[in-house]
Amino acid sequence: MIPLSPNTLTLLGFAVSIAAGAAFALGKPFAGGLLILFSGIFDILDGGVARAKGRITPFGGVLDSVCDRYSDGLMFLGIIAGAVNGRLVLSPIVQIEGWLWAGFALIGSFLVSYTRARAESAGCRKLSVGIAERTERMVLLALGGISGFLGWALVLVAVFSHITIIQRVLRAKSILSKPSEVDFQKP
Repeated sequence: MIPLSPNTLTLLGFAVSIAAGAAFALGKPFAGGLLILFSGIFDILDGGVARAKGRITPFGGVLDSVCDRYSDGLMFLGIIAGAVNGRLVLSPIVQIEGWLWAGFALIGSFLVSYTRARAESAGCRKLSVGIAERTERMVLLALGGISGFLGWALVLVAVFSHITIIQRVLRAKSILSKPSEVDFQKP
């Protein structure tokens, strides 16, 4: 059994994500990719430990979600900083600079999560439709950093994230347009 609390594991994963963002900013995409994978281990462990120890709490869920958003943002900002300061070489793809693809990916990543949260607060049941959940986005980013195809990974994350947003908006519209399917929460 792991001797650390789920919240400690969440915070350790967040610290590793900060290191991943720093590695990208310093022009070390291979290290950044490995650190993303390492942070993912903590992301898996925190929930597993919470379930195994019977310590699933509403606060733990909030902490995990907030740390995930900060982690995503810091990793993409690290890539943007590395591209802008010239330490991270990202060739333009479809005549769009790599730092801008990172920006599109960052916006998409945040909106994937926001769209789900907003739809669920409006009455949708768990809205997990879409092709680019956080795990898929982070695996793409990690593999891009490790393989030397970070620019293409950013394109895929950006495109798939925005497709996921559209999928979620359409699914929310479908659910919320039918009052019998809406599962409103009691106050």
